[in-house]
Amino acid sequence: MTDRFRLTLAQLNPTVGAIEANAGKALAAWEEGRAAGADFVGLPEMFLTGYQTQDLVMKPAFTADAMRAVDRLALACADGPALGIGAPYRDASGLYNAYYILQGGKVLARMLKHHLPNDDVFDEVRLFKPGPISGPYRIGPLRIGSPVCEDAWYEDVAETLAETGAQILFVPNGSPYRRRKIDLRLNVTVARVIETGLPLVYLNTVGGQDDQVFDGASFVLNPGGAMALQLPAMEEAIAHVDFEEGPDGWRALPGTLTAQPDDWEQDYHAMVLGLRDYLGKSGIARVILGLSGGIDSALVATIAADAVGPQNVHCVMLPSQFTSAASLEDAAGVAQRLGCRLDTVPISGPQAAVAEALAPLFAGTAAGIAEENIQSRLRGLLLMALSNKFGAMLLTTGNKSEVAVGYCTIYGDMAGGYNPIKDLYKTRVFETCRWRNREHRDWMQGPAGEVIPSRVIDKPPSAELRADQKDEDSLPPYAVLDAILERLIEGEQSVAEIVAAGFDRATVKKVEGLLYGAEWKRFQSAPGTRLTTRAFWLDRRYPIVNRWRDNS
Repeated sequence: MTDRFRLTLAQLNPTVGAIEANAGKALAAWEEGRAAGADFVGLPEMFLTGYQTQDLVMKPAFTADAMRAVDRLALACADGPALGIGAPYRDASGLYNAYYILQGGKVLARMLKHHLPNDDVFDEVRLFKPGPISGPYRIGPLRIGSPVCEDAWYEDVAETLAETGAQILFVPNGSPYRRRKIDLRLNVTVARVIETGLPLVYLNTVGGQDDQVFDGASFVLNPGGAMALQLPAMEEAIAHVDFEEGPDGWRALPGTLTAQPDDWEQDYHAMVLGLRDYLGKSGIARVILGLSGGIDSALVATIAADAVGPQNVHCVMLPSQFTSAASLEDAAGVAQRLGCRLDTVPISGPQAAVAEALAPLFAGTAAGIAEENIQSRLRGLLLMALSNKFGAMLLTTGNKSEVAVGYCTIYGDMAGGYNPIKDLYKTRVFETCRWRNREHRDWMQGPAGEVIPSRVIDKPPSAELRADQKDEDSLPPYAVLDAILERLIEGEQSVAEIVAAGFDRATVKKVEGLLYGAEWKRFQSAPGTRLTTRAFWLDRRYPIVNRWRDNS
């Protein structure tokens, strides 16, 4: 009789610090697996505590609480399939990122993560001690080897497991989203499959945590790299995969292959999921934002409507003497199409009061940026007052291009608790709006159709802080600006390299100066959804005070 083995994959969304709630989700998944006749139910890396914990995991009381929860979960799952779950482990030798196998009311095996990532958003070398390479563990007829997340990116762990008798590789992960990450994971895991000749199960967590979004997209590969199962991106899913042993070893039987979305949909879904979980996991149901009639606030309002529903999005137009009639019409058009509440609060009265208060000190000086920024700061003040009064989180709306060069007002339009488009360059803002107007998905809570009027997308961007102002009065055209910024930020290219690529040297130097000079603003900015490998915060950590400039 052919041996068979059923593995239940629980691609679920934990909350950092919600240990009992996460344990409850794990137990529910285990019960579903037991009902389906599973031999093993697997959950992702560090699922019990949520991921990433950052320095929270270094607190002994927190780690002890998590380890006690592991023991309770083992007892609760004593009668049925084995359960795999990630959680910290501490003993006299140190603190480890561990993966526990629970069976029969106790810990059957414990894998300690060997390779600790120390790049991008990860700083695990600071938090954990690297564990030894663990051998395989047996569940029923099958010997399973479990490289923990980063361990699968190196040859040595998988090779050792194969040499010590593993028959499949089961890899629990906490791998955050960034553009084209799914393809990168496939390239790495196919290499492990080819090297070992073993099937590989890649189980990833899903959900938002601060700036990071974990995209799920778990999969199963057979020897040779053929895909047997593909779970959806950005969504919770529980799936059962059956393995059979034949003359050539164990193989996964074919399952559902969920088509993966393109870059535009993945980015947009990440921004929606990131905002939804940032709010939901913080216990906040509603948002408020300033809707200016421009493209950035229109996109943020749309993301918010898709994340928490239009009924929970409060838009406020705060016109000044420089706000055009077209902007008033466009803000109203966006709110109406989305189905969001829109209120208008003119700032002319507060602006006049501030001007009167400052008149003795400003006497004899020419009006300029200080007066312009008063408008932005008054808007921030009024929006924060509404946020405090009604318990709605204020969203800030600056795109990556503006955040990069400081084309935003600290304590003004930068005020807010979260920024969904913080890692989205302006040129991608335009295309994302067009994409959303064309597309609608079941996970979007906002309406289908053209929710952002074409006039909002096509008109020249303006902060409207002075008469006839346009962004390009102060900045290069966004197509040029973004191309330079991507080379400076994502590419870490020198000025000489960028000039050699065909850009004007004076323009490049101006952008470089603005980028470095705005570091202090970014240090105080709201978190926002990470979409690239060089998002502002954990990915790119530059000093605030920095006198160096590239003179190449």
